[in-house]
Amino acid sequence: MKVLFLFLAFVLGWFVAQFIKLVAGFVKKRGKLSFSDMIYYMTKSGGMPSGHTASFVALDTALALIYGLDTPVFAVAVCATMIFIYDAVNVRYAVGEHGKLLNEIAESDDNPKTKPQKIVEGHTVPQVIVGAILGVLMGFLAFFIQNGGKI
Repeated sequence: MKVLFLFLAFVLGWFVAQFIKLVAGFVKKRGKLSFSDMIYYMTKSGGMPSGHTASFVALDTALALIYGLDTPVFAVAVCATMIFIYDAVNVRYAVGEHGKLLNEIAESDDNPKTKPQKIVEGHTVPQVIVGAILGVLMGFLAFFIQNGGKI
């Protein structure tokens, strides 16, 4: 049962973060979202809040609630989460910025073989902070659900 609880925390973190992106898209497009727009926002990489951070911090929170803060499994999970966050803020963000510049070059090029590519966005520090807060909340929510409404 503990494993299902851990998966629940992870999925809740991701799902709620992506749902927030969907709601933001709904507001941005004034309520006119197609089905493909909905799929886009629910699977969007980058943006506010960070779904990667929310899901991994939710998992870390769940691990802390089950096993405690002074356990090897919690330490390994937090270390892995820090690597994912670093990657999202630094590496993936830089790749997204490079992609935008390359697409500008491709659009101005007369070569018919040169075409714009899909851009994979990373995250800013505020997006990661909000994702982390959301992750802690979702970790506690999963714990609350798993314990039948008791904290």
